[in-house]
Amino acid sequence: MTWRQILEAGKGQLKAAGVAEYELDAWYLFEYAFGISRAHFYLCAKDEETASSEQREVYETYLKRREAREPLQYILGEQEFMGLSFYVNRHVLIPRQDTEILVETVLSRHERKETSILDMCAGSGCIAVSLAALGGYFCIMGADISHEAVFTARKNAARLCGSGTVRFRESDLFSAFSAEERFDVIVSNPPYIESGEIDALEPEVSRFEPRTALDGAGDGLCFYRRLCADCTRHLNDGGHVYFEIGSRQGEAVLSLLEARGFTETEIIKDLTGKDRVVCAGWQTG
Repeated sequence: MTWRQILEAGKGQLKAAGVAEYELDAWYLFEYAFGISRAHFYLCAKDEETASSEQREVYETYLKRREAREPLQYILGEQEFMGLSFYVNRHVLIPRQDTEILVETVLSRHERKETSILDMCAGSGCIAVSLAALGGYFCIMGADISHEAVFTARKNAARLCGSGTVRFRESDLFSAFSAEERFDVIVSNPPYIESGEIDALEPEVSRFEPRTALDGAGDGLCFYRRLCADCTRHLNDGGHVYFEIGSRQGEAVLSLLEARGFTETEIIKDLTGKDRVVCAGWQTG
């Protein structure tokens, strides 16, 4: 079989499996398996080159994984976020474009390099590492309950902004933090999907992404309640919080923040007009 024939067969296999972007995914997997550029494929060898049995076996393995609806990002081992390429695996949530709004908001509102920042529920480290790489802040820390997620985040930090630039800690929210540890900014993209809704999500999400990074309990607000209570003990006077939220959770999270004494509460919408980020200020006086 020529390369073109192999690629077309792969597209058909993924289409039959119900993969929405079957053409694009088949190409990405083909490129990854055969180690060629798209330009080389189209200009030089699409009809002439034949593949070895070893190459075809590798491609078939990738196709079967995608056919089973494993996310493309886990197969390729990477996902772009804020113009940076992050290493991802099944222990971390795949970074999404929606979360870039959270990073962009912090970057635009906190220009001082001395601003100390904590990324709670850090996962792959995409928020903390992006802030370090693009904002140049001197003090950034990330925390996650998952040992594997912390390992992944540290790997991304070392690759994208230098070892030691961002520190990561294994912690169930603030359980591993002392009362003296305070920050100017606390950001978080916590689990916020209602437990009963997870199984109805796309199989790429419900079957493969870590449930601990998705499940916000019965009403999806479990972690916001904990964050709103605990952040007050770990914010400097005049500090701010920025939380990513589900599209229907804006008012509920604002109410939780205001009930804890936060001020300057605000909902930021995404490009489609849906609620995406809640932010608020904190005064100790």
